[in-house]
Amino acid sequence: MKGLYFQQSSTNEEITFVFQERENLPVTEDNYVKLQVKACALSQINTKLLAEMKMEKEFFPVGREVAGIVLDVGSKVSFFQPDDEVVGILPLDSEDPGLCEAVRVHEHYLVHKPEKVTWTEAAGTIRDGLRVYTALHYLSHLSPGKSVLIMDGASALGTIAIQLAHHRGAKVISTACSLEDKQFLERFRPPIARVIDVSNGKAHVAESCLEETGGLGVDIVLDAGVRLYSKDDEPAEKLQLLPHKHDIITLLGVGGHWVTTEENLQLDPPDSHCLFLKGAAVAFLNDEVWNLSNVQQGNLFQLRILKDVMEKLSTGVFRPQLDEPIPLYEAKVTMEVVQKNQGRKKQVVQF
Repeated sequence: MKGLYFQQSSTNEEITFVFQERENLPVTEDNYVKLQVKACALSQINTKLLAEMKMEKEFFPVGREVAGIVLDVGSKVSFFQPDDEVVGILPLDSEDPGLCEAVRVHEHYLVHKPEKVTWTEAAGTIRDGLRVYTALHYLSHLSPGKSVLIMDGASALGTIAIQLAHHRGAKVISTACSLEDKQFLERFRPPIARVIDVSNGKAHVAESCLEETGGLGVDIVLDAGVRLYSKDDEPAEKLQLLPHKHDIITLLGVGGHWVTTEENLQLDPPDSHCLFLKGAAVAFLNDEVWNLSNVQQGNLFQLRILKDVMEKLSTGVFRPQLDEPIPLYEAKVTMEVVQKNQGRKKQVVQF
């Protein structure tokens, strides 16, 4: 039985993905479930976080968003039984790669998969759904009538964010990074209030948002990264597609929430003072927040969200941006593309 792992160079700069033979899984005990994997979605690996958490090893398992069939359960498992169809996110410290025929996982990381949801849809939506719920519900308190700016709305994450915001009755503004993205966003139903095309570098995001909101500013911003420095100090591709942090602060309304994916965000005293005057808040969207929090409390919140994500998927509220499923033997090459952040749609391996 083969599984996909990654190996990091001694300089921590280069990542190599390799298939390795695995030993048979140990006997399923206590609260653990043995799962036959039917689909596994691919996401970027945060090697910096792994290093900070002292979780580095020679070979690290790849693939954590899994959907499959329960093969066996431990004596203390209370939520599942053999032949149940489930979906979940393997924990950061999992010793099993999701890109393998079978994995062993604690039951508190799994939820039931609705019958009408396909394997690829379940695996391909579970993580982005968790991120979006964390951003819009737990970090920014989304509610009907709020105005929301979703940066890069045509991305896999952005698409789910727009759909959740619409479902909650919010007014959505979004940015498009290409003509193709703009056309995709303009086809959304219900329609997006305004699509801002930033692909040519001429659109002013702050001005467009203030114009759309009558000068009040938006209530919630979910960014896809921001520029921190002057034009001379930023890479060309970042200059074109990302707003400057000052633009985000400018377009925020009174009492607004800025949810950022920029882990190295730096706010100068004038920035903080402007946020203070607006009574605005900044929150960081950390993909692994539930893994890093108190285990019991984190699992409880995560399970609630995962169940709701699956319900929204089964009722058609969520319509994920998925690429065509790929076979396991193509996972290595595809993962290299995902790690370089070169793909747009979510990549899912189907077994």
